[in-house]
Parts: sequence; structure tokens; C-alpha cells
Amino acid sequence: MLSLPNLLTLSRIFAVPILVFLLWRPQPIDYLVTFILYCLVGITDYFDGYLARAHGQISRLGQFLDPIADKIMVAAVILMLISSRQPDAQPIIHGLHLLPAGIILLRELIVSGLREFLAPLHVSMPVSRLAKWKTTFQLVALGALILAGATPDVWWVHSTGLVSLWAAAILTGITGWDYLRIGIKHMD
Repeated sequence: MLSLPNLLTLSRIFAVPILVFLLWRPQPIDYLVTFILYCLVGITDYFDGYLARAHGQISRLGQFLDPIADKIMVAAVILMLISSRQPDAQPIIHGLHLLPAGIILLRELIVSGLREFLAPLHVSMPVSRLAKWKTTFQLVALGALILAGATPDVWWVHSTGLVSLWAAAILTGITGWDYLRIGIKHMD
């Protein structure tokens, strides 16, 4: 239960309150520290799965916690980037860009609900290659948007984050629909 992969997954969950606290403060240094922590958390996301597979330590706890850790972190960071203010009083994600953020949050809730609904029916929803791309764009988008708070004068960092956020939202819609189709087949 307390294997290294599971400890790495738990560390991601425990890092979320720290990320939220740092994003609460709108100073560039706080965004920089948040970006560094966010990158470390992202690295643990890769290594927990890699180590679990490489050392035959795939556990039911890890399979349960890994997607939860991802969803908690993504949701917390998106909500903080929508609500926290930069020194110029503008949130990092605002205006029309709230739409992809909302799509991502909505998909995470729906897919979590579907997984919970389908689990007693022993229906698995394996992660597709497209879903992995969605996660990559999502992580890049949020990382770039956090970094944009640390580098407010470097316009392309924020733009890269927003473009990646839109790409993630498009892939989120596609993969969410795929999961929804699987779920609908098993609903009476």
C-alpha cells in the first residue's frame, strides 16, 4: 500500500493545498514558486505510473488515487487561475477563455461520475491515446498560465497557455464524448 508509486501519488494530493495557497497571492515570485512546484508535481505524475509498471507495483489503491490526484490538481489550479488576481487586477484566465476552463472542469466531473457508475457493473473505461494528449495539453496550458503570472511582461507565455487551454478543451470534449458513449450503453 505504501509503495513508492503510491507515495508519489499521495504527494500530488498533498501538494494541492500548497499550490492553492501560493496562487492565492498575486505576486510574481509566488507564481514562480508555484510553477516550480507544479512542474515537480507533474514529474511525479509520470514517475508514479512508470515505477508502478516497471516494478510490478500496480495496486488498486494507486489505480484509484492516480486519476483523483490529477483531477484535484487540475480543478484546483483552474479555479485559482480564474479567481486569483494578478497585480493588474486581472485573473490569469478571464473573458472568453473561461469557456475552455469550464469545459475541462465539467468533463472531469462527468467522467468521474461515469467511472463511479460503471465500476459496480465491472465496465472499465481505459485511458485512450487521445486522452493522454488531452492531459498533456492541459498540463502544458496550466503550467504556462502559472508561469505567465511570474512573467507578466512576456506576452507569449500567457498566449501559449491560452492556446494550449483551448486545445485541451477541444480534446476534452472529444474524449468526454467517447467516455459518455461507453456509459450510455450501460444505462437502463
